[in-house]
Amino acid sequence: MSGWRLLTDSLVGAADGLAVDEALMSSYHRGPIAPPPTLRLYTYRGPAALVGRFQDLEAEVDLLACSQHGAEIGRRLTGGGAIIMGPAQLGVALLMPAPANRPARSMLGPFADALAAGLTRLGIAAALGGKNDLIADGRKIAGLGLHVDGDGALLLHASVLADLDVELMLQLLRIPVAKLGGAGVGAVRRRVTTVSELTATSRDGAALRESVAVGFASAFGVALESGALSADEQTRATELAARYRDPAWLFPPRFSRQQRGSAVLRTPAGLVRCYVGAQGGVISQVTFVGDVLTMPDSLLALESALRWSRATPDFIATAVATSGVARDLGCTVEQVVGLVLAALDSQSQDETSYPVRHSGSCYFPEQLAPAGVDVSEVVG
Repeated sequence: MSGWRLLTDSLVGAADGLAVDEALMSSYHRGPIAPPPTLRLYTYRGPAALVGRFQDLEAEVDLLACSQHGAEIGRRLTGGGAIIMGPAQLGVALLMPAPANRPARSMLGPFADALAAGLTRLGIAAALGGKNDLIADGRKIAGLGLHVDGDGALLLHASVLADLDVELMLQLLRIPVAKLGGAGVGAVRRRVTTVSELTATSRDGAALRESVAVGFASAFGVALESGALSADEQTRATELAARYRDPAWLFPPRFSRQQRGSAVLRTPAGLVRCYVGAQGGVISQVTFVGDVLTMPDSLLALESALRWSRATPDFIATAVATSGVARDLGCTVEQVVGLVLAALDSQSQDETSYPVRHSGSCYFPEQLAPAGVDVSEVVG
């Protein structure tokens, strides 16, 4: 059996926890020889509200509530939805070279299987479901994400719910059902479960480490060897932590509040939100964000094609069809065109208001609708 390095940390800060994961990637850049993969199992001191790489932090997180509860905020390197991390959740990071000649997403399945193998030791049957969820008892128990950097290093992320304070989560994250009070709590609990609930035993994230480690060793056929950060990795992590605290990383210019028209589209790849601004029939600003695992290059190409173009259905349809974005998102050209047009139609919203949140949280991926009401694919 080959040996993987096993790292463990407890009660880390949001910026520090994320920085270490990125610092570890430097060891797995393309080259003739790569070290064995590193598995990192850690907990946050929490609470911490973390958004995915491509999400608008202010749209996903209630910053005032975070301040009042002493919750940290952070933006992950990986994609996916907004999550709450703390002592009750186990953070899992697997670092390795990106697979050659196949999509990095192909590693999600083996990664999920290894997590499931760890939960099996606790008497929980789980399997990959949806686009990036681990499902147990028909409900979500973990969320997965990934990132491949420009030098070929792969980071796989997971948040495993040992337990979850649903009431606090509904205060910190901007989730529509939060307005439903107790009914909102019930709605989340029908969709999310925890190790503590399924085993009828109170556990925190640290209590899952041994089982998860054994699950990875078994699933990948490796021996895990406890290790520590190298001096270079520690130096790099310290440097990166400053960036993870920087407002320029947390609130990047591409999520400017000046882009006031917005609409959302649910696609097989994830939820995508479009922000637009138009002046005199010309699209002056356009940005796509969302809880997708990776942001397709075609979406960025579409942004470029639409910026300073005519805000007409025919031109938008041509740009969408040429970009190939519908193929990458698994939807139709008409749906993407409808998304942009709906965003343009919504520009009358007050500039200081936050965009309406319909989904995107790691814990509540679907919009609730009253009985008998059909929720369209595009919501302004």
